[in-house]
Amino acid sequence: MTKLKTLRGMNDLLPEQTAHWQEVEDLFRHHFSRAGIGEIRTPLMETTDLFFRGIGELTDVVGKEMYTFFDRGNRSCTLRPEGTAAVVRSVLQNGLLSQGPKRFWYGGPMFRYERPQAGRLRQFHQIGVEFFGLPTARDDAELIALAWDIFSALKLKDLNLELNTLGTSEDRERYRSELIKWLEKKYDFLDKDSQERVYKNPLRILDSKDSKTQQLLNDAPCLYDSLSESSKNRFLDLQKILNTLEIPFQINKRLVRGLDYYCQTAFEITTDQLGSQKTICGGGRYDGLVQELGGSSTPSVGWAVGMERLMILLNEQNLYQKKDSPDVYFINQGISAEPEALSLTRKLRTAGLNVELDSSASSFSKQFKKANKSNAKWALIIGEEEFSAGEVRIKKLKFDGEDFKERNISKIEISKLISILKSY
Repeated sequence: MTKLKTLRGMNDLLPEQTAHWQEVEDLFRHHFSRAGIGEIRTPLMETTDLFFRGIGELTDVVGKEMYTFFDRGNRSCTLRPEGTAAVVRSVLQNGLLSQGPKRFWYGGPMFRYERPQAGRLRQFHQIGVEFFGLPTARDDAELIALAWDIFSALKLKDLNLELNTLGTSEDRERYRSELIKWLEKKYDFLDKDSQERVYKNPLRILDSKDSKTQQLLNDAPCLYDSLSESSKNRFLDLQKILNTLEIPFQINKRLVRGLDYYCQTAFEITTDQLGSQKTICGGGRYDGLVQELGGSSTPSVGWAVGMERLMILLNEQNLYQKKDSPDVYFINQGISAEPEALSLTRKLRTAGLNVELDSSASSFSKQFKKANKSNAKWALIIGEEEFSAGEVRIKKLKFDGEDFKERNISKIEISKLISILKSY
């Protein structure tokens, strides 16, 4: 019989990994809470039209990577490939934008059918933030500072903030025409993917991963030269604010991001420690998306963090913190003692203690070995003899980093167990 296993590019998270993820997610939640950012949860599956209209039909995500199918009602459905379009749909559907500026965050799995590699899976996870009704460069800076402060709290090192401006739609249209003329002259020297993008989505060529194309682009026209004065001044304002906040950045004039809805500010926080998958956070401004999806013109800006890449980076920099050790490891054996151990475990947990109950029914010596490996502070021991006497034995497993010998065991009455343990 064929062994069942996960689909390619879709991984399990085992308990120790999950504990680490939860620790990191809790830190995000803490920062969002103190910044007045509320959580919004959207379905994993949306109508396909949402992403066609929101992300853009000519993007790689829509054209090549989406998980799309027809349901039993013959409706075209898609597993969400990113979070922003779904959040915009939700705030429009629920009338939230009529109540003034809003700040939301979201988290969860996304789906893209692409070649799996380290930090890039077909089911991947993001945590993202979206600001609505906030139009200024200061709002962009606040959003960037939020991400930077979270990564600083995680103690991540050697991160780079790469910054660019994509200007307005009018700016990009002027540049698009100029770029196409230049690309037409270089067409035969472009890689195949870039050749396919010349007339469909020429700005994406600037982000090509082909080394020969990148070298060729050194002589390409620069988007910045096509910007209006107001777009240039806005970008300068953002840089001044980031300098005031003492957030270091680099200008990357080829940074365009992968989705059609971006305008003005675009940014990525990157690292050199993850190979080609160097971006751990990316985002920017998307002032036209709300209107594109049926709402009124609404200035908007956001970012998303790739959780798989972030967790790899934390491990690479030895910033992984193992889950908290239990307060108590409960060793038990015997027909009457085992149910009593379960009852006491429940009472101790209700009292706020972290208790791991041994359910192996193996010998006391084997259970002691497991207790020592658990890094618990205390071992509780109950057998038939202790049960008959209304007692448990207690042993302190560790003190100031040193193991205590098994002879350091005391007997205490069951009725006094909780108060004694909580007193330490």
